[in-house]
Amino acid sequence: MISETLATGLDRYRIGAKVKALRLQKKLGLVELGSHTGLSPAMLSKIERGKLFPTLPTLLRIALVFGVGLEHFFIDGASRPAVTVVRKAERLRLPDRPGEEPAYFFESLDFPVTDRKMQAFYAEFPVRATFSTPHRHDGAELIFVLKGQLAVDVEGEATTLDAGDAMYLDSAVPHRYRGQGRSICTALVVVAP
Repeated sequence: MISETLATGLDRYRIGAKVKALRLQKKLGLVELGSHTGLSPAMLSKIERGKLFPTLPTLLRIALVFGVGLEHFFIDGASRPAVTVVRKAERLRLPDRPGEEPAYFFESLDFPVTDRKMQAFYAEFPVRATFSTPHRHDGAELIFVLKGQLAVDVEGEATTLDAGDAMYLDSAVPHRYRGQGRSICTALVVVAP
């Protein structure tokens, strides 16, 4: 429980309202957002209604789903940066599915940038991992394989990409990934709404 002074100070940022606006803009339900963040729909509902203030790690999980930086929740649009550098040591590495054997790990390459026109990720696919869970989202996706081999399944049709290969896909179509071969696969994944 936080003090009334802290609650009043946090209220002015309207964090819950900003989370809800981002969720509605992406046309996500609370359950769907929960599956992307590993947070319960009940907790997300409390955050959106201002009944619970998220910790910074919790807020970062939400921010990564929407491709915004933490500052999105604390500053107004006029003072947001137009240019941002993300150092390798600053990136946060997350599994595709918390609590289960991951099909891949990803790092946001542009997480501090707010109101992005695209989202870029560095993805690493472990050897002998299973396919990721099929997913879909608005927009388009470009995958560029940096190292190894990657199988990309789009609506049940798998294509193998080698280092240097690229694939563009309509990301509204169900798709999933799996590293192939005897070495780790790495790729650059860019998503545009």
